Amino acid sequence: MFQSFSATANPAQGPARLASLRRVLALEGLAGFLVPRADAHQGEYVAARDERLQWLTGFTGSAGFAIVLPDVAGVFIDGRYRVQVKGQVDLAHFTPVPWPETQPGPWVRAHLATGVLGYDPWLHTADEIAKLEASLEGSAVTLQDCSNFIDRIWPDQPGPPLGLAFPQPVELAGEASTAKRARLAETLREAGQRAAVLTLPDSLCWLLNIRGADVPRNPVLHGFAILHDDARVTLFADPAKFDATTRAHLGPQITLRPPSAFVPALRTLQGPVRVDRSTAPLAVKLELDEAGVESQWGDDPCRLPKARKNPTEIAATRTAHLRDGAAMVEFLCWLDATPKGSLTEIDVVRALEGFRRATNALHDISFDTICGSGPNGAIMHYRVTDGSNRPIGDNELLLVDSGAQYVDGTTDITRTIAIGDPGPEAREAYTAVLQGMIAISRLRFPRGLAGRDLDGFARYNLWLKGMDFDHGTGHGVGAFLSVHEGPQRLSRLSEVPFEPGMILSNEPGYYREGAFGIRLENLIVVQDAPPLPGGDDRAQFSFETLTFVPLDRRLILPDLLSPGERTWLNAYHAETAAKLAPRLSAAAQRWLTQATAPL
Repeated sequence: MFQSFSATANPAQGPARLASLRRVLALEGLAGFLVPRADAHQGEYVAARDERLQWLTGFTGSAGFAIVLPDVAGVFIDGRYRVQVKGQVDLAHFTPVPWPETQPGPWVRAHLATGVLGYDPWLHTADEIAKLEASLEGSAVTLQDCSNFIDRIWPDQPGPPLGLAFPQPVELAGEASTAKRARLAETLREAGQRAAVLTLPDSLCWLLNIRGADVPRNPVLHGFAILHDDARVTLFADPAKFDATTRAHLGPQITLRPPSAFVPALRTLQGPVRVDRSTAPLAVKLELDEAGVESQWGDDPCRLPKARKNPTEIAATRTAHLRDGAAMVEFLCWLDATPKGSLTEIDVVRALEGFRRATNALHDISFDTICGSGPNGAIMHYRVTDGSNRPIGDNELLLVDSGAQYVDGTTDITRTIAIGDPGPEAREAYTAVLQGMIAISRLRFPRGLAGRDLDGFARYNLWLKGMDFDHGTGHGVGAFLSVHEGPQRLSRLSEVPFEPGMILSNEPGYYREGAFGIRLENLIVVQDAPPLPGGDDRAQFSFETLTFVPLDRRLILPDLLSPGERTWLNAYHAETAAKLAPRLSAAAQRWLTQATAPL
């Protein structure tokens, strides 16, 4: 199966590795070093070679970083990982730091009086380093770009990934690569720029209509590219990743060169060259500056067009979600029919992947399934291992967050399930989370609003109860690409205006450490909202729901729902039954009829 259950890090190894890093830093005259989770492509999911933060600390989360100083090593983690980190690092040697509440600059100033803090410019963006430099102004601490000292002390570091690239047919992409490149090249010419540097794997894959296998779960290719103002592209990636079919697909305007040729090519460009200061490694700008090539900050030209899914991509994604929804219903039917007390978390993960495999269309899962029973559900990104595997007890909640990669779409769905009777507190919290998901689903909003403007709607009913959750309400999702895609987000931190075609998750939650976790997630897509009788003549957007899987009626307190919320839920369940029933076994059809009965 795709998912394994072996532990990927050992906290006991951290102290010796930390001591080794400090010895190297002392020899180099450095007082500290930044260890990011990100790789040179700023990916959330990284190849084994780039798991530097995990190798050093034991922390396996998908976001975070460490700052190693002579007397303290801080592991900066956001609200998703506050519980997880405590079980994964040696707390006698590594100090969890709540981030972004605590920013790295003030933290460094509090723990280091003077000295030089080193960083690898290939692993940090210009924005990151500029912000840190500004926060250290007036102190006796300075920053210095340097080689990567983790790579120096990691004796068995894996080699670079060599996943095979493959074409994404235009029948699913909805637009030929030649048309995409011509469209973006025109934007460069309009801006007076000769080229743009592309460093994000999903940007490369979207632009060239290819997919890859260089990181787990997300079908992306590791490489760099230069898009020229005449629509030519120079792609810097290992030639071993491209067979004859994919080379022919790329066509004559794509020049394939090895990664080692990237820096020399940067140095010979004619400017101005566009560089994205929020996603490109700072090293790109440093190389251009050193060679005297004029560069200009600007957004990666692929990011917004990629986020605005075209009608073909949306239609294909709808199909993928119906296929996945049917697999989920078969799974939920099986789960309800299995005797209580007979399953573990690993049993559930294996079974769910089996139902997706039975579609005969599964390319991969879109991330390691999060299956947390009872207190493990409160670990937001819990990954079950052979060591942590827990029997699913009676009278508790089971949180299952999972997804699939199909060639026609990427899915991501969370359902929280009653195993027996979890009690009134769990039902009340579940109902408040459900109300938040319904609120986002029902929204109409003016053009120009961003995630920060909508995020609070998902939290309103939780706030009324003195509750909240420490993650964004939603992230962007790709079309058979990254399950976490930017720049769109449904988050109080996002300032990117929503546009039609953007796919997002809608996933409010609530977590009580040591007791239970609740999260409900559907994927939604931004669409033009039809005009309303008597309304003003101004453009509005709404969300189309893509995910169709029943919500657990056993956990809903109907008296807490407003008439509008109840109407939405009953209509959603009726549509779910109508769309999925023809795709199901007889047993799952019977289960679905009960699970979608009106409240």
